[in-house]
Formats: sequence, C-alpha cells, structure tokens
Amino acid sequence: MSTSASAEESSPSQLIDERIATLGDWRGTTLARLRALIHEAVPEVIETWKWRGVPVWEHAGIICTGETYKAVVKLTFAKGASLDDPAGLFNASLEGNARRAIDVHEGEEIDATAFKALVRAAAALNAAKARPRKKS
Repeated sequence: MSTSASAEESSPSQLIDERIATLGDWRGTTLARLRALIHEAVPEVIETWKWRGVPVWEHAGIICTGETYKAVVKLTFAKGASLDDPAGLFNASLEGNARRAIDVHEGEEIDATAFKALVRAAAALNAAKARPRKKS
C-alpha cells in the first residue's frame, strides 16, 4: 500500500491516526488520549470507521464512537443508558433510551480510571448480549 492510499485502502486505525493528526489541536490530543484509554481498558478492541468518518471502537458490538466538533470531543456509548456511571462521566445525550455521551471540552481532564471502567462495562454488556442462548 502506498503512503497516499485512499480512504478505501486505509485501515480504520490508519484513518483514526489521520483524523488525530489532521485536527492538530487539543481535540486531536484529547481523542488520542481517549483512544489510548479504550485500548488499555479492552486490549482486544477493534477499531472501525463508519458513517463517513466516525471512529468507532467495538467489542462484540459498538462500545463507543469518537466524534470531534469545534468545541467538544464527544464519546457516545451505544448502550450507555444500560451502564452504571458512578463517577458521573456521562454529561450529554442523557435523554435517550439507549445512548449516553461524554463531552470533553478544551482544558478538561477525564477520570482515566472511571473512563476505563465504563469502557470495560460496555464491552462486558456487549459480550453478555452476544452470547448464544442455550436450547432447552
């Protein structure tokens, strides 16, 4: 593969690397840090690239997406409404029946231990729902 590969030829991980590099500001640094924490929490996580440019982390289903906006890096957990959040990290998309999100603004730090616990819980929930049911 050449270094000038098109999006169709690049792996999702390469596309995420490119997104982080292209941002070139606090949003790239924040997304890179959150990505590293996701990998620490669930080393077998799979990175995908969906919906025309959204980084997605999966383990037996979507754990979360990582979107970047002008004023916020948003981590949306697909099944966040079903997760315990004792540290109160979820601060966006609180009204839905399924998703919950964490908005990180410039200069904000996220509790790494609590974030990794949330990522692990999301992966465990996906794995539990993915297990085939035993026939009676």
